[in-house]
Amino acid sequence: QVRVVESGGNLVQPGGSLRLSCTVSGINFKIYQMDWYRQAPGKQRELVAAITSGGSTNYADSVKGRFAISRDNARNRLYLQMNSLKLEDAAVYYCKPDSLPYWGQGTQVTVSS
Repeated sequence: QVRVVESGGNLVQPGGSLRLSCTVSGINFKIYQMDWYRQAPGKQRELVAAITSGGSTNYADSVKGRFAISRDNARNRLYLQMNSLKLEDAAVYYCKPDSLPYWGQGTQVTVSS
């Protein structure tokens, strides 16, 4: 049974930082590219960042230079370090093994002064 659990979301002021975590069980984590998505109210879910099994990373233009994706294959964990947060970063954030149809419940990031 595959399980995806995100955590770390919180209320933060603009300019602040958060670190999201995701734990995945039930798959051979280290062989999969892992993705972070987000969905804001009334908007489509969008890909924010991705990291390949080899550690190569890719980011949406809107978060380049502010967000950093990383992984710990020994712990089956995925991370998203978010710095210089903006109001438009507020959303529910999800992690997902690329090419597999498994989603977690997401973690809420609220950016507000």
